[in-house]
Amino acid sequence: MNIVVEALQGGLAGLASYLAAHVLLCLVPAFFIAGALSALVPQQSIIRFLGPDASKWVSYPAAAGAGSLLAVCSCTIQPLFAGIYKKGAGLGPAITFLFFAPAANILALSYTGVALGADFAIARVVLALSFGIGIGMIMAILFRRSEAARLAQSEAFGGGEGISRQTLLFLATLVALLIAGTLKLDFLKIVLLDVELPLPGIGALQAMLDRLVPVDEATGAEGLSVQGLVLIGLLLAIGAAAWRGLGLVDNGFNRLTPLALGLILLTLIVAALGVKNSENGLFLALTVRSAVVAALCLALIPLARRFDAWDVQQWLWETWRFVKQIFPLLVVGVFLVGVIRVFIRPEWIQAVAGSNTVLANLTGVVFGVFMYFPTLVEVPVAKMFLSLGMHPGPLIAYLMADPELSLQSILITTAIIGKLRAWTYVGLVAVFSTLAGLTYGAWVDGASLWMLALPVGGFVALLVILLHRFERAALARAA
Repeated sequence: MNIVVEALQGGLAGLASYLAAHVLLCLVPAFFIAGALSALVPQQSIIRFLGPDASKWVSYPAAAGAGSLLAVCSCTIQPLFAGIYKKGAGLGPAITFLFFAPAANILALSYTGVALGADFAIARVVLALSFGIGIGMIMAILFRRSEAARLAQSEAFGGGEGISRQTLLFLATLVALLIAGTLKLDFLKIVLLDVELPLPGIGALQAMLDRLVPVDEATGAEGLSVQGLVLIGLLLAIGAAAWRGLGLVDNGFNRLTPLALGLILLTLIVAALGVKNSENGLFLALTVRSAVVAALCLALIPLARRFDAWDVQQWLWETWRFVKQIFPLLVVGVFLVGVIRVFIRPEWIQAVAGSNTVLANLTGVVFGVFMYFPTLVEVPVAKMFLSLGMHPGPLIAYLMADPELSLQSILITTAIIGKLRAWTYVGLVAVFSTLAGLTYGAWVDGASLWMLALPVGGFVALLVILLHRFERAALARAA
């Protein structure tokens, strides 16, 4: 019975950490950004840059840029990948899009930075960008002959519609809100105003929360504060109002729509406040971060009114669709990770992946493939492993492989581009994820970037030569 209670406490502790203020300031703006990109940005303005006539200097960065806008996992990206591939995108840019979207989309990077630190987020985006483009180019080189025949029969992308200035300004404000809420700079912590609210019983409430959800620094459990409890209550209220207020907004605005949006703005402002328990109540601090978040939230209102009512409805509906698709899975996944964490001993992780070896990095890759998690859940899993003693190198290898590959996505990719291409892609992802872990792990251990560049570059060149010869042999056998 005790182990059941301990497991439940571990799950609640994980949820408490996940629903803390800094996570809300990350995810809520990111969901609205994803909804705006889906509803307000013309599809043709993104995919027209991926066609066969586009320059490589345009198509590959465009593929990575388009992928960064989508909060999807290895299975959800498949229909989008199939769509742009069938419409005439080159294999290389399409593969870059397939790789980069799950690995380094805006939600994944934001959450990684908040949960694991800016160094992991930067490493993730740099490695995903370089290796995603690299894998795409290798695939394009290997299969260039068969690609030429396919593209000759496909329709080229049209000119398409561009992105309006008001859409760019609106997206920029949402991105600024995301950055203001998550950026860790000292000047954002400057206190502009502070006040103490006399609330008797706060100490007893916090003591009860500490008993229910204890803090455990050894496993990364942060516990539950009074502010966190208030935010959970606000989230429940948002869910109740948004179920119809945003879920049915595509049929027109209703009475619950402004209530849901008002609760969301209030939640962001409360999350940005500095809140500490005092002897007589709560100590509230209005910081520069709080003021900037509040100002940006208010600035979004007149900017949204510039759009047609239909566009705003579609934006809110797409945002709610992302929330319904992703957030429940995140909550369940984070809770289960907290439960599992109770049973995993740190010495197990340290024995298997406590150092930056080839075997440790391969273990991270294999675990990522076979232990498939919904999008973003790989981040709390990675945080758990890090707190249990996993080396940062194998951790990056896991973060690179888990969003990219699963048994389901491999089968779907095979159906779209064929067995040879699909398994070549799987092999490249496995190899480059392992290489990413070894490289990052060596850098963390003190190796110079210049010393790492030569062996990595030589390995990639050798890989291209070997795969090119393999393709020529396969074509000769087919002929």
